[in-house]
Amino acid sequence: MDEGRAQRRGVSPRLWLAGGWLLLALLAAIFAPLVAPQDPLAQDLMLERLPPFWIDGAEPGYWLGTDSLGRDLLSRLIFGGRIAFIVAFAAAITACLVGSTLGLIAGYFGGWTDRIISRVVDVWMAFPPVLFAILLVAVLGTGLSSVILAIAIIDWTRFCRVIRAETMGQSRMDYVENARIAGYGRIGIMLREVLPNVVPSIVALLSLEMGIAVIVEAILSFVNLSISTDDPTWGGIIAEGRLSIHQAWWVLVFPLITLILTVLSFSQFGEALKTRFDPVLR
Repeated sequence: MDEGRAQRRGVSPRLWLAGGWLLLALLAAIFAPLVAPQDPLAQDLMLERLPPFWIDGAEPGYWLGTDSLGRDLLSRLIFGGRIAFIVAFAAAITACLVGSTLGLIAGYFGGWTDRIISRVVDVWMAFPPVLFAILLVAVLGTGLSSVILAIAIIDWTRFCRVIRAETMGQSRMDYVENARIAGYGRIGIMLREVLPNVVPSIVALLSLEMGIAVIVEAILSFVNLSISTDDPTWGGIIAEGRLSIHQAWWVLVFPLITLILTVLSFSQFGEALKTRFDPVLR
């Protein structure tokens, strides 16, 4: 069954595959103390750099091996998912609320409102996002709340530009003119008529932004600018694995695979939802 035929039947392979991975990773993160086979912080130098279970020299209970301090890699990946998903949801939703609201206002009302908001967005997007995030975290201080705030401060512009363009297109449609003729006020038309038709784009962009937030958090933790505790993060595990790539390749490879799968799943999940619920595409 190809994807087009599946979508006509109400089923999207992308939606199921991406959603399945995200659900699995999210449940593992939520129930980490129950599903993690070992304590992610427990060190045992007698067990350092144990290989994964299918390679000679592996130890029972250490399915993906251990790092240079004898810590279980699978448990650290599961607990690291907690930080990744917290940042993804909190930062993306905050950026979405701010950016989508401003984009909706700018695109619908136009005029000086649009010009002011658009100029602010242009200035904001002139800064390189990753360097801007590092600068903000350096100023705000390390910590989970600082990382979330930094990502939201940077990425609200992405929502604003996309939703502004979508709103401007929807505002020219016949149904908006019919609503005006029917006597609806401008705020009522924006909220009742225009907003529902840009929601699919908001959903797709929100899911994409969650993946971007996961990447940014991984970059910040890679350079030791994320959380200040000993809790594992995917970026921190990658940084550790880079130092021992020749002795224990699995410490670098498995967190990279987990990160890539999660980011791709967020992207594909959002696109599949947009295709599934966009009234024009349907």
